[in-house]
Amino acid sequence: MADLETRIAQGRGDAPADIVLRGGEVLCVVTGARISGDVAICGDIIVGIGADYEGKEVIDVSGLTLVPGFIDTHLHIESSLVTPFEFDRCVAPRGVTTAICDPHEIANVIGLEGIRYFQAASERTVMDIKVQLSSCVPSSHMETAGARLLAEDIAQVMGHPSNIGLAEFMNYPGVIYRDPDCMDKIRLFEGGHIDGHCPQLSGKDLNAYVAAGIRTEHEATTAEEAIEKLQKGMRVLIREGSVSKDMIALQPVLTDITSAYMCLCTDDRNPLDIDEYGHLDYMIRSLIARGSPITAVYRAASLSAAEAFGLKDRGQIAPGKRADIVAIGDLSACDAQLVLCGGKVVNDAAFAARDIIPPVGRNSVKAPTVTPDHFRHGGNNPETPVIGILEGKIITEFLHEDIPSTDGDKRPDITRDLIRIAVIERHGVNGNSATGFVKGFGLKSGAIASTVCHDHHNIAVVGADYDDMALAANRLGQIEGGFVVVQDGKILAELALPVAGLMSLLSFEEVRDQLIPLRAAAHSLGVTLEEPFLQLAFLALPVIPALKITDRGMVDVHKFELIS
Repeated sequence: MADLETRIAQGRGDAPADIVLRGGEVLCVVTGARISGDVAICGDIIVGIGADYEGKEVIDVSGLTLVPGFIDTHLHIESSLVTPFEFDRCVAPRGVTTAICDPHEIANVIGLEGIRYFQAASERTVMDIKVQLSSCVPSSHMETAGARLLAEDIAQVMGHPSNIGLAEFMNYPGVIYRDPDCMDKIRLFEGGHIDGHCPQLSGKDLNAYVAAGIRTEHEATTAEEAIEKLQKGMRVLIREGSVSKDMIALQPVLTDITSAYMCLCTDDRNPLDIDEYGHLDYMIRSLIARGSPITAVYRAASLSAAEAFGLKDRGQIAPGKRADIVAIGDLSACDAQLVLCGGKVVNDAAFAARDIIPPVGRNSVKAPTVTPDHFRHGGNNPETPVIGILEGKIITEFLHEDIPSTDGDKRPDITRDLIRIAVIERHGVNGNSATGFVKGFGLKSGAIASTVCHDHHNIAVVGADYDDMALAANRLGQIEGGFVVVQDGKILAELALPVAGLMSLLSFEEVRDQLIPLRAAAHSLGVTLEEPFLQLAFLALPVIPALKITDRGMVDVHKFELIS
């Protein structure tokens, strides 16, 4: 940051500004006004708008509208399947200048080392990455993760400049029933920011959760749920990820009145969707196309997000604010023509100047070798709990199907879309495995396996053939984790994710290009889901209703207990 006197002098015009953006029009996200005149920047700070300035460097933005940089208020960079540096290069040119991330995916695999990696990366990226400290490693007592973080562990990584609070508190039963470990973590951040995660919570239980000091929430899937949370003092983050697609349901709630208390987030979005559709830019143009007021949408994407997370230094193009600016050709199209992060133009030169640090979490897949017999599912009672997929949502149905046992095994039945699902512990802790049934994939043959398995990130595999399931699961150990599609004893496609079994060492473009045949291979098995891999990952998350599976067994999330 330039010194105080220099900022004042450049703002007053007594000295040339470091950078002047000339010829554009500023969209004021407070009043909705369109402000003509130059934008003057000193170092990383805006020092003037709405006047004529001289500059050491003048950038012509004639015909463009300048809006504040976009803030993704909740995401897991690991879900982009690339490192923070490639994520930076992928989304910053689309106007995302701040990303508030929770590294709990990598933390569930390698603990504090993963959080420290993200903190170190945040010091070097072009965009500003804020690293929340992961509250739920693991997310519950019903799974085996590679690490366990208590309050005293989290305290070791507090104080880093990137940290602005405690990340999503997923164990909402632990909050409302006052679990001692949960209380210790909340007390550690009492008076600061605590991010929420409480799907379908309502009434007195929601009151209790909010009373703990939790102020933001991204799990609302209906307008009614979002409105209740707004009325109870929460900032609602509209989410549109690769699986969790809540934007259409919540769009009617976003108005000129509510936009001050609503934000945008992606949570989990893969490179293929980012390339095909976009990131926050996709949400902005989609919301506008559905009738949301333009100023309200851009406010939710910037100033409201900054205010919700206590980032008083950004969110508006105004003197004294951080110079995070997006120059747009057409506000309805959200087509970024120029992006500045902290006063630096986002371009290839800026990315090339970064100091890239080595990855962590190599050789993290330590699963036992499995055989086809591992996937047999016993039981004499035909009535069987089945996970029912709801495409576009991470919540699931708790179904009951009659599945007879033959020779001590309840077999997959593709005629009824009842296929086997299994989770295998892969951190080298206990070698647990559990099997069950899932409905909604449409899979007719073969198997799909993944080490991206929220949030414990064990091996998840679905299939119609036990031999193929074993091949797919064992292959993941050989490639250090990732995605595998198998049919008739042959590997049809795979993507290696050797960084903690979650992220690739390849470029964003290379990962995107490998995802295309991977998705096609899954669809060749009969899979009807648009995004089968992340959909599979969320079937193992035991803090999202209603029925899930972990390495310890099937989980009734409403009762928050394992099904015997």
